[in-house]
Amino acid sequence: MSAPDPGAWLLSRIDAREAALTGEAEQTRSLINDLTARLRELDEALDHLRITRKTLLSLADEPDATTAAPPAELPGHPVYQQILAIFADVAQPMRARDLCLALDLPIVAKNIENVRSKLKRLVSKGVLVESEPGLFAQPRP
Repeated sequence: MSAPDPGAWLLSRIDAREAALTGEAEQTRSLINDLTARLRELDEALDHLRITRKTLLSLADEPDATTAAPPAELPGHPVYQQILAIFADVAQPMRARDLCLALDLPIVAKNIENVRSKLKRLVSKGVLVESEPGLFAQPRP
């Protein structure tokens, strides 16, 4: 009987190991290709988000022509200028009666109603706001 050839046995082990490593290398290459494709998709999604952010920020920085209302035209009577000057000085909400006092008008119903009417007109033009019934103030920016 002849003894098994140690060289053949060693070569068969090397062949088996080579086949196993070749299969593992092919699986790894396939996995790398899949991961590379996924990485490309993620990079593209990130690029889209960056573009969206940049676009939104640039739109936020632009003045909006539709919401920027032209300055309201005030009625021509000088009392309107006096009323606005008082609101600018006081910088707090006021009632028609308080405004009569500030304008040095006698506190009578006729004067209070006239001032209230003027205040309501300024509210309708967007120059003043009525925060609660009878309480008028300049709008906050």
